[in-house]
This record gives sequence, C-alpha cells and structure tokens, in this order.
Amino acid sequence: MRVLAVGCHPDDLEIGCGGTLNKYVENGAEVFMCHVANGNLGHVEIPPAKLAVIRAAEAKRAGEIIGATKVFSLDVGDTYVTEFDEAVVDQMTDVIREVRPDVIITHSDVDYMRDHVQVNRLVFNASFMSGIVQRRTTHPAFAPIVPIYYMDTLAGVGFEPTHYVDISGNIEVKLTALAAHDSQIAWMREHDNVDFLDFVRTCSRYRGYQCGVPFAEAFTTCRTWPRPDARNLLP
Repeated sequence: MRVLAVGCHPDDLEIGCGGTLNKYVENGAEVFMCHVANGNLGHVEIPPAKLAVIRAAEAKRAGEIIGATKVFSLDVGDTYVTEFDEAVVDQMTDVIREVRPDVIITHSDVDYMRDHVQVNRLVFNASFMSGIVQRRTTHPAFAPIVPIYYMDTLAGVGFEPTHYVDISGNIEVKLTALAAHDSQIAWMREHDNVDFLDFVRTCSRYRGYQCGVPFAEAFTTCRTWPRPDARNLLP
C-alpha cells in the first residue's frame, strides 16, 4: 500500500495523523508526506525566509521519525494557499502522480483556518486532475480516483468521526515527530502559554476514550462519488 498524507503546514500531519502514518509504516506500507505551505509566518520573531528553512528541516526530521519514504513541500507562503492557483494545483497533481497512492489523508473541510480548508479543496481537485491525461505535468497521468480520508480538526472542534485508528502503540513516535518541530513547540509555549505536546497527547487520549483504547486518531471519509470504498483503508 502507498499512502499520501497532505497537510497545510509543517507539523499539521504530525498533529492530525502522525500515529496513523507510523502505524501504516509498521504494517509495511510506504508513506509519503507533503506540506503545501512552508510555515514561514509561524513565529513572531524569526524572519519568514529564515523560518521557512528551519521548518523544512524540522519536517524532514519528523518524516524520518515517522518512517516516511519522502517528504514533499510545495513551498507556498503562509496565508497564500488557495485552490484557485493553477500552478499549485499542478504541483499537487504531480505529487499525486509521482506517489500513485492507494489512499490520501488530508484536512477536513471544517478545519479552523482558511489555509487548511483550502488544502482540503486543493487535494480534492488535484486528485481528480491527476487522471486527466491531457493536463500535463512532469509525471504521467494516474487514472484511479483515490479514496480520501479527512483527519481530525485541532482539539476535535466541529469534527464528527466515522473512523478511529488505535495509536496506543504509536503515540510516543507521534509525539517525538511533533517535538521535532521545535520552532513551533517553543513558540506555542512562549507566546501562547500552551504545552502543545501535552495538548496533542490529551486530544489523542480523548479520541481513545471514544473508541475504547488508550490513544486514537479520528477520521471521516470523502463521500463524493466515486470515492467511497467498501474497504477500510486505515491501518
């Protein structure tokens, strides 16, 4: 199995589905991670150009901890993510064509910020475009309409899960990968007075309570024809 997870910013995947991605790897799947935005505005003191470089390195390290085969970045500036930028649609389309995934995981359309919601639409559109032969990108067209799972929102606000993944055996890897994003962990602690690692652990425990395991991650599926799949493609 080949899994493509697409987040908006570096660290979004670790927050929303890092345990699930690590569990896929344990089960023998190839996992590919992609962030659309470069995270360049995610600090009040570090200049954007410098922060983008820092966050790219953090994302690479986090991917290694999870066991990802490759980490992609589309390098869009924070707050400039849009489904209507055709150049970025082509970039996303080409990532899908390169990976040729069996399943895609990305943000929910009820997530808390515009960039995240735009990634939801961007991935949906690009996954369709990937099968259009005459829409040319570097890699050849990939015909299947791939099933899409949407990961939990921050703190689960407004999100009604239909699927859970038991990550009790993967929670420490999830948190270690998240901790690799040191610029963000420190920023949240210093400027928002939030222990983000504890926050994410608590959210995972909360989802675990809902499905009867110590720790879990929550998902819904894309219900648009012809994406629904009778199989559960989560690990």
